[in-house]
Amino acid sequence: MDKDTGMEKALSPLVISVSSGKGGVGKTSIAVNMAFSLARGGLKCLLVDGDLGLANIDVLLGLTVRSTIRDVIAGDEEPSNVIVFPEPGLGVLPASSGVSDMVNLGPEDRGQIGEILGEISHDFDCMIIDTAAGIGPSVLWFNAFAGRSIVVLTPDPTSLTDAYALIKVLNREHGRKEFYLIPNMVKDEREGLQVYEGLGKVVKRFLKITPHHLGSIPRDAEVVKAVREQRPFLKSSPRSKAAEAIDKMSKAIASWMGHE
Repeated sequence: MDKDTGMEKALSPLVISVSSGKGGVGKTSIAVNMAFSLARGGLKCLLVDGDLGLANIDVLLGLTVRSTIRDVIAGDEEPSNVIVFPEPGLGVLPASSGVSDMVNLGPEDRGQIGEILGEISHDFDCMIIDTAAGIGPSVLWFNAFAGRSIVVLTPDPTSLTDAYALIKVLNREHGRKEFYLIPNMVKDEREGLQVYEGLGKVVKRFLKITPHHLGSIPRDAEVVKAVREQRPFLKSSPRSKAAEAIDKMSKAIASWMGHE
């Protein structure tokens, strides 16, 4: 039993958290497109909006949401009735937006969310949780709940600093030792590798752990266009460089589950 989640860690699907030290690094877009890519590859994927007070996955996908996880916590809705399926094999568990009481949930509420996710998880092969940015309580809890932690960052020095802060807190306070980095909005693979290696050296020096490089995503005008159109860029521009990068990372994630 995990002391942070109040649940057994061994859930049947692979649970992945996607986080970032700061906002504006493209974290949610990556989570959405990664889930879309995994579903398109034949896996049943549940995309959870873990930004409980400022949800925006439904906005990026252009979904009409009538109920959210807040309604489930309140006992007004069954978990399975809240999930929306924008694509075959891709379920979305939406959160609420502009609801302040969802931002600072206590241990009991977080434990209830863990039970809800555990209840619905068995219908899926994998679960991707798009957390809020920063090092707030819900971010740390979702990462402790997840089996694997992905951290998104950009070449911006403040992004690097905040990504390190997130990794440091998760490592020292929650014992997380494995992290998968995704440098986003880079000029090319070379810059992506430089960003990864720069943060990796600091993490290894001060925390004595070596993060993994899951892949880099180049700066791509098609991503901006897709966000404005409220569509995954894998759907609107499947041959774009960003889409190719996401597909490559999704194949690596699928291999974690024994799928090639």
